[in-house]
Amino acid sequence: MNRILLIILQLFGSVYPLIDATAKEMPNIIFIMVDDMGYHDLGCYGSKTIQTPNIDRMAKEGMRFTDCYSGDAVCASARSTLMTGYHKGHTPVRGNSGGIPLFPADVTVAEVLKKAGYATGGFGKWGLGNQGKDGAAERQGFDLFYGYYNQWHAHTYYTHLFRNSEKVDLDGRYTHHSIFEESLQFIKDHKEKPFFLYCPWTPPHAAYQIPEDEPAWQIYKDKPWKSRDAKVAAAMDTMMDRQVGEITELLKKLGIYEKTIMFFTSDNGAAKRFDGIHNSCGIMQGKKRSLNEGGIRVPMIARWPGRIKPGSVSDHPWYFPDVMPTLAEIADVSGEVPKDIDGISILPTLLGKGVQKQHEYMYWQYGVRAVRSGKWKGIGKGGHLYLYDLIQDRAEKNDLSAKHPEIAARFRKYIIEGYREPRSQKDDGKYTGK
Repeated sequence: MNRILLIILQLFGSVYPLIDATAKEMPNIIFIMVDDMGYHDLGCYGSKTIQTPNIDRMAKEGMRFTDCYSGDAVCASARSTLMTGYHKGHTPVRGNSGGIPLFPADVTVAEVLKKAGYATGGFGKWGLGNQGKDGAAERQGFDLFYGYYNQWHAHTYYTHLFRNSEKVDLDGRYTHHSIFEESLQFIKDHKEKPFFLYCPWTPPHAAYQIPEDEPAWQIYKDKPWKSRDAKVAAAMDTMMDRQVGEITELLKKLGIYEKTIMFFTSDNGAAKRFDGIHNSCGIMQGKKRSLNEGGIRVPMIARWPGRIKPGSVSDHPWYFPDVMPTLAEIADVSGEVPKDIDGISILPTLLGKGVQKQHEYMYWQYGVRAVRSGKWKGIGKGGHLYLYDLIQDRAEKNDLSAKHPEIAARFRKYIIEGYREPRSQKDDGKYTGK
C-alpha cells in the first residue's frame, strides 16, 4: 500500500498548488473597495489628519502594498478591469458615462467564484449595467446585489436603492448605513459556506453628505479647516474604518475570522487632493481622472490570518486586472478564468511562497495612455513619451526619455500594442431616478 502511495506521489506530486483545495475548505473572500479615497488618506499610508485605527490594524495583521494600482482613473472602467481581468485597453466597459453595460458573455469574478460553490453578494455602487438590464450585477454572477446600479444615481446619499433591480425606498435614511447593514447581514446569512462579499462602497465620493448624528462627523465637524468637504471626506473615511472594525468583530464572533481573506482598497485616486489639509496624494502629481500616480496608485491591504505574514509590506507592482486570477487561484478554479485576460495572480506574493510572475507591462488609458514596467513608467502625451523612474521620482518630475531612448522606444511599443478598438460603448441613458 505504501509503495502504491509513493508511486502516486511521484507521478502527481511534482506540482504543488499554493492552495490545497482538498486539505481544507475554501476561505471566505471579502473585497472592500471604497470610492475616491486618496493614497495617503489612511494612517498606515501616512495620514496625519484622518483617523483609521481599524484599517491600520488590518495592515499590521496582514500585508500592505506600496505599488498597487487601480485599473483606471475613474469609476466605471476601473470596476470593469476589476470584474473582468482585462486592462483598460481591452476591458469591455471603457467609458464613464454611467450606463455602459457588460454583455451576457462577459465573465466576472463573481461568475468564476460561483464555479467553486461560493455564495456571491455585492453591496454598494455597481456601475456596469442598469437595474433590470444587461450588465446588472445579478445577471453577472451575483446572487444578491444591493445598492446603486448606475453611478449617476450614486451622486447622493439620500435616495432609494435597489435589491436585485427591485426598488427599495429608504424614507430619507442615509444610503451607506443601509448598504453596510446589508453587508453584515450577508455575512451572517452565509457563515456556513464559502462566500464572496464584494463591497464597492460609495464614500468618500461626492456628494459630500453625512448625517449630523454620525459619530465620525462629531470628530471633524469643528476642525479649523476651511474646506467643509475636507471635514466630510475625513468623517466618511473614519465611518468606514469603524465599519471595517465591525466586520472584523463579526467574523470573530461567528468563528470564521481565520478562514476569511479580506482586502481593502480604493477605486482610483482622490477626487480632491485637499492639499494643505489631508495631502491625499502627497508628492504624487494628479488626482482622479489623471494617469499620473495621484490618479491611479491606490492603497491596498490584504489580511488572511495564518496565511499572510502579519505586518508585511510589499512593493510588488500589480493592479485591478490581477484580482480575478488571484481570487480564482485562492478558490482553486483558475481553469474557469478566460485564457486571454491581462491579469496575473499575486497569490505567491500574498503567501510569500512560490514564484511570482511579473507583468511585462501594466496599461492604462484615460485621454492619454500610460504603462508601467518594473520601476519605469511611461506616459504618452502630445506625441511625446515621458519616461519616469518611479523609485527615484514618484512625483514624475524628471523626464528621462532622452537619457534612456531604448527604454522609451520599448514603452512606445507597449502603448500601441496594449490598445485594441473597443466594442460599442453605447449608454442606455443617464439614470433618471425612476
